[in-house]
Amino acid sequence: MEKDPTLPVDGEARHLAKRLMRTARSGALATNGAGNGMPFASLVAVGTDLDGSPVILTSRLSIHTRLLVADPRCSLLLSAIGKGDPLAHPRLTLLAEAEQLEPGSDKAQQVRRRYLLQHPKAALYVDFPDFAFWRLNVTSGSLNGGFGRAYRMAAEDLLTDFSAFPGFAELEAGAVEHMNEDHAEAVALYATRLCGAREGAWRLIGIDPEGLQLALGDELLRLTFPTPLKGPEELRPRLVQLAQEARAQSG
Repeated sequence: MEKDPTLPVDGEARHLAKRLMRTARSGALATNGAGNGMPFASLVAVGTDLDGSPVILTSRLSIHTRLLVADPRCSLLLSAIGKGDPLAHPRLTLLAEAEQLEPGSDKAQQVRRRYLLQHPKAALYVDFPDFAFWRLNVTSGSLNGGFGRAYRMAAEDLLTDFSAFPGFAELEAGAVEHMNEDHAEAVALYATRLCGAREGAWRLIGIDPEGLQLALGDELLRLTFPTPLKGPEELRPRLVQLAQEARAQSG
């Protein structure tokens, strides 16, 4: 019997997979062909829901939209982009069931706000009547973190638990706006001092109990908290603490 090449899932693997999910701007979506069942792959722009679930914005004129309507089972390949051999960089394949969000619903509006922070140019067509958001409800994943580092991951390894954070969507929206408008200097320091990124007008585009998403143009960063938040009341003190740490590194 051949040895199972996968490794036990650990904290480092979860951290890497979640970073890929939170920083990928695009991915390869595989859907099932109608009738013959042949797979059909498309390049799609990717955003995230609060818990990290991928979200996509598609036109009903596209082939992959019609295929998802017929069969919501799909997979999404996300990959880190860098120099050299593309197979040397981490990548993650997610298995999911696609759920179309009702245009204008509270959930669609929540997803729309977050998606446009990551893909601002989508504002040109996001409200066209033939476009709609889909949430990819992850069932499992396969992470390749590099040579000899393969993991089979369950949904709970990949998504953030929000059971202790009721109403977090409203809290996140207000905190993101407040930080970008009133504390842009701190946001930039999060990126440059705590993540080692280049200087620039970095913006906060997402907050969850496990970390922050930051953007500068097409560049996305993930700043993972040293420990996850235990409740929404810990968010403001955590942001203040991170700003203090970043300023201390600037001194």
